[in-house]
Amino acid sequence: MSAAHVPTPGFEALDLAWRYCRFDALTVTELQYIYMARQNVFAVEQQCAFLDADGLDEQAFHLAAWSPRQREPMAYARLLDPGVKYDEVSMGRVITTAPARGIGLGRELVARAITHAEGSWPGGAIRISAQTRLAAFYAGFGFVAVGQPYLEDGIDHTEMLRSGKVA
Repeated sequence: MSAAHVPTPGFEALDLAWRYCRFDALTVTELQYIYMARQNVFAVEQQCAFLDADGLDEQAFHLAAWSPRQREPMAYARLLDPGVKYDEVSMGRVITTAPARGIGLGRELVARAITHAEGSWPGGAIRISAQTRLAAFYAGFGFVAVGQPYLEDGIDHTEMLRSGKVA
């Protein structure tokens, strides 16, 4: 699937404002709500105790879909520069909050993240540490499993790589 696709019908009615920016461009309020959303999904819903604020946010681009009717972002992902976590660009902390699930917003989020990665690092590959249960979802965007599944914070994960485009 190409990152430049037609959005899935359903979430357009949410009146979302997409924002892609570096850490320093986030407001304190935006950062607080991003952390709240990530905590709600990863710590509360998935019952996973781990240190979400890992010190890497400062070296990342942040992509969020904001709704004027909800304080937390409806969807969120971060992109880390090559060399920060992996040799390649790293996409992580990918979430869709509960009110926005089941309408294609997660697909739109990943497609937009890939488009931004291609724009920020042309030709570069993207590496992710995906929850294994979502491997088929990411495969639909061209990610391929590399290595064997492993346990991270009590949840099965699979490292996946999306090759960069050759110009």
